Formats: sequence, C-alpha cells, structure tokens
Amino acid sequence: MSISLEKGQKVSLTKESGGSLTKVKLGLGWDAVQASGGGGGRGFFKRLAAAATEKSIDLDASAVLLDGSGQVLDIVWFSQLKSKDGSVQHTGDNLTGEGDGDDESILVDLTAVPAAVQTLAFTVTSYSNQGFNEVANAFVRVVDETNGSEFARYELTATGPYSAMVIAKVAREGSGWQMAALGTTGQGKTVKDVLPLVQQTV
Repeated sequence: MSISLEKGQKVSLTKESGGSLTKVKLGLGWDAVQASGGGGGRGFFKRLAAAATEKSIDLDASAVLLDGSGQVLDIVWFSQLKSKDGSVQHTGDNLTGEGDGDDESILVDLTAVPAAVQTLAFTVTSYSNQGFNEVANAFVRVVDETNGSEFARYELTATGPYSAMVIAKVAREGSGWQMAALGTTGQGKTVKDVLPLVQQTV
C-alpha cells in the first residue's frame, strides 16, 4: 500500500517485507489549469486534455546530488540526463505535460549512488516562467522499480506566483535511505537557478 506524505513528513525507504528499496523511480505529474476555470484530472505535471482554453506548461524535474556538507556534486536535468557516475538517470524532458501518468521521471539506483553523495534533492522548475497558480493536481511519487509498485506519494499543494520548488529529498539513513517531503517554493527557470535554495533547504 502506498504511503501518502504531507509536507515535512519523512518515510524510511524500507519494504514492508524487510530490506531497503534498491532501484526507485521518482515520477512527477501535473495538470495545467484551464484558463476558463474548471479543470480536473489527476496528477503533478500532466496536461488536461483537449480544450482550446488550456495552456501547456513546461515544467522540468531535476535531481541534485549533494555531499554531507551540502556541496553540489552533480546535477541531473534536461541538459544532462544522467549523473556522471550513472546512478541517477532522467528519462527525458516533457515540454507540455500532456498525457496520463508520470510526465517526467528520474530513475535512481540507490545501490550505485557514490558514498560521497549523502543527499539527493529533487526540484521542479517552470521553464516557461508560469507560476504554480497555473498548475493543478501536482504530485510526486516513489515507485519500487523492482516490482513497479508505488511506495509513497506526495501531493503538492503550493500555489501562487512561484516558478520553482524543492519537492523532496532522499538522504542516507544508517545503511538505508529516508525520503522527506519538502515543498519549498522559490523562483527559477532551471535547476541551476535554484541551487542556493536547494542548499538552504536540505
């Protein structure tokens, strides 16, 4: 059963059957708010279908790899789809949010993350400079890639003229990993614009 997280809540990435998650997918989905009002659907980052009054929103998911002192070691984003060590991989940029399910995904092999990396911070930025007041039903979810099951989900409720968010972090916890739902908002078109916010937040 998937765990529903709220802002500030933490969860250990440990399976009910015992043992830690090894390979995970961080999936993000969203809907664009209809210009005429209304709107529905499900998702953090998927585009509502078919109305002429809709806008498309180019949101970008990214991962920042940090060491124990908060220094940035690597970034995975639309301009670098794989970490230098290969443990973190972006599946590709979605320019509109169109389609059901996860609109952008980041795959992480937790067993291959270098020992120097203590924290993985996940961000979303609006390349089109639209604020989260134009985004509906935003979510981020963690999927156990070994069996395809959803492990945890965090519904993002922040609204307003913010164009960036540090969504969540996955940090080392003993011999395993822990996820924390953050939802810290800021401004920025790309992940490089929000690196100071990332370092302040994690």
